[in-house]
Amino acid sequence: METLSGAPELFARLSREPDFTADELLPSDATDELLLATAAEEIRGLGPGELVVIGDRHGALTLGAIELLGAGEVRVFQDPLLGELALHANAARLGVGLADNSAAVFRSHALDASLLRGARIVLVQLPRGLDALEEIAWSIAQWAHPEVRVFAGGRIKHMTRAMNDVLGRHFGEVAAGLGWRKSRVLTARMPQRTGDSSFPRWGTDPALDFRVAAFGATFGGPTLDHGSRLLLQDLDSAAPAARRIVDLGCGNGVLATAAARSRPAARVIATDQSAAAVAATIRTAAEAQVLRGSATHGLDVGTTAPQPGDEPGVWVTRADALDGVPDGWAELILLNPPFHTGATVHAGVAHRLIGACARALAPGGELRLVFNSHLQYRGLVERAIGPTRQIARDRTFTVLAATRR
Repeated sequence: METLSGAPELFARLSREPDFTADELLPSDATDELLLATAAEEIRGLGPGELVVIGDRHGALTLGAIELLGAGEVRVFQDPLLGELALHANAARLGVGLADNSAAVFRSHALDASLLRGARIVLVQLPRGLDALEEIAWSIAQWAHPEVRVFAGGRIKHMTRAMNDVLGRHFGEVAAGLGWRKSRVLTARMPQRTGDSSFPRWGTDPALDFRVAAFGATFGGPTLDHGSRLLLQDLDSAAPAARRIVDLGCGNGVLATAAARSRPAARVIATDQSAAAVAATIRTAAEAQVLRGSATHGLDVGTTAPQPGDEPGVWVTRADALDGVPDGWAELILLNPPFHTGATVHAGVAHRLIGACARALAPGGELRLVFNSHLQYRGLVERAIGPTRQIARDRTFTVLAATRR
């Protein structure tokens, strides 16, 4: 592995913004540098459009490849919208040209053929879940150039032998590199096309009268997770007259779809920053015959989510928190918040979402929230929203209802 000159200086200029920030959370780590250094020789020999980056958290891989290795017309897929926005913000900070034409320095894509067709090198920040890796590996093998080489890196503490096995189902050769600063890179080549994708995957649950869809990176998969199950047990009591409802962090769409089916006159905005969550919620709501509209693409910097129309049902959008929901629009917000950012557990992620609810709730509107009981969010909810009462609690989760002052 060559030493990548200039990488520390470049990475020091990056920011996580507008993603959640904290002193202990950095916009890049050793894996970014290791991936770029490992693939440096191959990247320098590429033509425009032959490099694809998947899972770039805040732009270190994409901008490093452009600035340090001369890559051009890089195609990028980032499941979280906040990662996409951070990439654009960091590009502007570095003065890297942004793109609105075919000669773009980089361009964001969905995880589909437009991202991968003809790709010769793919850099991957390994995802947390094996299902997400499965979908990525299948997509590369299906659409990339037959001579594609994949460099997939991660922190060693988060890597498992099962990741090699997933790659091995879609590539004829997989090898592990040496560890460096607690990171490692897996390389794969000889893609094996294995037929149709296994995504979306579908699940059923006795508590639901509809099927649930999930893509690889959809939180919870095609299941009814424990927290949502507890919240749904008393959903009818949540602001019973509400006709403007938001499912914030909609995941696989269970809460939005259940709310729309139980309240046929309600308009429900289902919003999530995850592309996989948005795609899954669209499938779940459509299967349950309550889907009314959607925005499946990544949002351009500075735009907001589309507004729901007058027709009742579920309106799905990819957005940061409650961006695009007008002030005071929601009479009820349903929230089963994440407690991690990437692979790092951090309560500040949920704090950010709870704070956003105060703006979007109508006076007298209700936030119905479920969370791991040990996190003790009640004080925060009362300060941010208003009077709060406990609705349910078991050994793991607590459900609260808070009324907007």
